[in-house]
Amino acid sequence: MNMKVILNKDISPLGEEGDVKEVAKGYARNFLLPRGIAFRYTERTARLFESRREEIEERKKLKHDDAASVKERLEALELSITMPAGANGKLYGAVTSQTVIDELSKQGFQIERKRIEIPGNNIKSTGKYKFTVKLYGNTTAELFINIVAQETKTASKELPAKDRRRRAGEDRNENTSGTGENIASEGETAPVALAPEVAATPEAED
Repeated sequence: MNMKVILNKDISPLGEEGDVKEVAKGYARNFLLPRGIAFRYTERTARLFESRREEIEERKKLKHDDAASVKERLEALELSITMPAGANGKLYGAVTSQTVIDELSKQGFQIERKRIEIPGNNIKSTGKYKFTVKLYGNTTAELFINIVAQETKTASKELPAKDRRRRAGEDRNENTSGTGENIASEGETAPVALAPEVAATPEAED
């Protein structure tokens, strides 16, 4: 069975302050009424809200105007989220509503996570995606976010030609050091090493 109530506060997606709604009795008794979100609809509560109608409508207008402003600002954004991904574009993690909330907070937006609608609840590949942000009442914003792969640095990056030549020279010097060989510079004659038996023979006296 249902119960007729008047909402005392905005609650998505049920309705806004001052709206009259039919809800399940259990929902009303266990959640809405104890928390002051709604009152049971009676002639007395109806008169009370009617006396506040002008005040309530003014608040609604301000909320709708604010939502329209946020919608315009959101839809003007060009968001890009960088995520670790494989060569095939598959993300190592996933883009969730919390990922989007964190990115929007960097841009100065404070939006509840439950207001973000992501296709399939999360994104697992790079690409451009459309998100829906529920604002106030029936006002929603469509937001496009580009998911790009994070660049990774590799140790096997090719050196410029000049650096390769210098590296090759260093390698040759390292390979020849300590071997007993003498590398003569250009235009010079390398000294000849004597055989051990020749070097040990004393010079003949004059």
